Amino acid sequence: MHPVAPFTLSPWAPGLLSFALFAAMVAGLLALLLFLTSWLGERRPDPEKARPYECGVIPTGGARFRYPVPFYLVAVFFLIFDVEAAFIFAWAVAMDDLGWGGWLQISFFIIVLLLSLFVIWKKGGLDWSPIAPPRRVSPKT
Repeated sequence: MHPVAPFTLSPWAPGLLSFALFAAMVAGLLALLLFLTSWLGERRPDPEKARPYECGVIPTGGARFRYPVPFYLVAVFFLIFDVEAAFIFAWAVAMDDLGWGGWLQISFFIIVLLLSLFVIWKKGGLDWSPIAPPRRVSPKT
């Protein structure tokens, strides 16, 4: 039989206790402020207050309009190549520590991204020109 070890607190316990106390104080203060603003605030409904605010311009028409698909494609490409820039910057910061192995890996990474850019370019992913609808030819009678 194993003897029962006495109960001991882990070294993390004081830090967790102070964090829990701080979180409880923040939640209590937040609840108090929300209650006071709802209790003391004025409630005067007004059509002018209910109108959506758009930089002083009175909105007209529907709020939903269509963006062309190339807009979204360019946005996705921007995100992809923005992440690429973050990786290359991180490599540049640690270039001395990584040596030639890191240089070969980042070169492979850049080559793969350039090849993907050329594939996207060839497939027309970067084309903003509108595509004309196919012309219908009526049969001659």
